Amino acid sequence: MAGSTSTQEAVGVIGLGIIGSRVAENVRSHGARVYVWSRRERPVANFLATPAEVAEQAEVIQIFVRDGRALLEMLDAMQPALTKRHLVMNHATVLPADAREAARRCEACGAGFLDAPFTGSKNAAAAGKLCYYVAGPETLRRRALPILRWSGEKILPMGEVGDASVVKIATNLVTAAIVKALAEAASITRAEGVDLLRLKEAFENNANYSPLIGMKLPAMMAGDFEAHFSLDNMLKDVDFGLQLAAGQGVAAPVIAAAADGLRERLQAGEGDLDFAVVGRGVAPGGNL
Repeated sequence: MAGSTSTQEAVGVIGLGIIGSRVAENVRSHGARVYVWSRRERPVANFLATPAEVAEQAEVIQIFVRDGRALLEMLDAMQPALTKRHLVMNHATVLPADAREAARRCEACGAGFLDAPFTGSKNAAAAGKLCYYVAGPETLRRRALPILRWSGEKILPMGEVGDASVVKIATNLVTAAIVKALAEAASITRAEGVDLLRLKEAFENNANYSPLIGMKLPAMMAGDFEAHFSLDNMLKDVDFGLQLAAGQGVAAPVIAAAADGLRERLQAGEGDLDFAVVGRGVAPGGNL
């Protein structure tokens, strides 16, 4: 990683949730000057009063907010300070139409924009091992690469603005469906009186084993749903997928079933927990 970047360019981080806060720490640990803002004030260095103040201090800005509405609000708030020297990277999972609108608003100010959602949860962010899907002009991707490498292990080019958002939504649809199926499989196994450790061992030696199963099955077994990726955010992304499917006339019954399972837990007041809470009840003593 080029040490010169940290001394030549300040970085702004907007949104200090589970991921954004850890990305800011990674960027700071590489010697960069980091300026931050989030809706809830945090006791961190260089926390500024407004998004516009962040843009005044940093020409590269990484945005970690909830959805397209929040993204566009941030761009409107920064608009007076954005110039042709700025590069804005959106890391939120948003509808592709919102990514394209964000690019249009940046272009109107002369600023560059990259559609750059990521995969990887809390632990990956802390370890600097996120994977970014990056869509937009190659010149901007080259400019962003050294900074993205401070928090990302892999940076994958994804074509035009909006394409990365489609891919991110699509991957989350599969993730939600797998975890819902995993919860049902574990519930059946337990109901049949089989020790879930046997199921875990079988998965570890099965062709469909993945890091996702390796993380979420033990969480279900322990009843530990500390948020790595919240149910509320996963349901938001799954609903985006259903919206895209409906718009293109694509049937998505598996995704709809996964959404129903997530929505049930949301209605039970568990939106802030990890989305693996769809497996609540798998642990002994839980409510099946």
